[in-house]
Amino acid sequence: MVIYFRSLWRVVIWAVLVISGTANAQNNPVFVLNSLDGNVSVIDPVTWTEKERIPTGKEPHHLYLTPDEKSVIVANALSDSLTFIDPRTAKIQRTVTGILDPYQLRFSPDMKWFVTAANRLNHIDIYRWDGQTPTLAKRIATGKTPSHLWIDPKSATIWSTMQDSDELVAIDLATQTLKSRTPVGSMPADVFGTPDGKSLLIGLTGSDGVEVYDISTGTPKLVKKIPTGQGAHAFRALGDKKHVLVSNRVANTISQIDYTSFEVMAKFPAPSGPDCMDVSADGKRIMVASRWAKKLTVIDIASRKVVQQVKVGKSPHGVWTLDHATRQ
Repeated sequence: MVIYFRSLWRVVIWAVLVISGTANAQNNPVFVLNSLDGNVSVIDPVTWTEKERIPTGKEPHHLYLTPDEKSVIVANALSDSLTFIDPRTAKIQRTVTGILDPYQLRFSPDMKWFVTAANRLNHIDIYRWDGQTPTLAKRIATGKTPSHLWIDPKSATIWSTMQDSDELVAIDLATQTLKSRTPVGSMPADVFGTPDGKSLLIGLTGSDGVEVYDISTGTPKLVKKIPTGQGAHAFRALGDKKHVLVSNRVANTISQIDYTSFEVMAKFPAPSGPDCMDVSADGKRIMVASRWAKKLTVIDIASRKVVQQVKVGKSPHGVWTLDHATRQ
């Protein structure tokens, strides 16, 4: 009988540890960049409360996971720096300085290049990435206000929107030279490539929708304009390889676009200037920065309703969590 209870107790302890470990693995924090406060809100995704605020640098706008998934990089535009944060513990790991005006950032799919858009200084920087430190390889003058970046699946071309000159520029990664300029609609913001690498979607913050370009030949060709709502701005793949979300900052909505038909399939309420988004790993929730309300808004996808709002800092912008749906 004693042996039986000892064995049973071991099983109970093992089960508790497994369940606890699984819960911890699924409860990585949600990060929200407070651009005008110069810090990051760390959100508990179970209680939906702010646990702490991490000081970074002036005007953190966007963030990106390192290829080894050990750090999330926060780009501090006005501090000319990058803050590396542990995506699981929310502890600051280190700060890299001397990165001029990193407004937007992205790694190439082959993980060889780290690219930043200098929104204020009108250039795009290409850095070699050795797994630890970015080393500047080329600075390319682009024109007025480079905004968002996308790199094709073959790591051949950098595409960037020019917010104040209404253009899309293409940079050849092999030669690191600017190879084309294409006129686009009013105040282009985020740019998103479909999984097959054949189409680009551009959010028009100065208009009411998304432009779709065929890039299969290398020369962008406008094929469609999708009405989504005033202030179309940021994209986030839903994670089902069929749909992408776009936030409409003026209309206070999020539109779900089908990759094949390029039609709006659904709309979600998103109050107070929706900006950057992430999608939970189970595909059930959208987490979006409500820019004008100083809040993180959580939307239930099935019911299309706002289910949580968490108070954060001033002008929340980037939103990210390690427990996210795939980005295609």
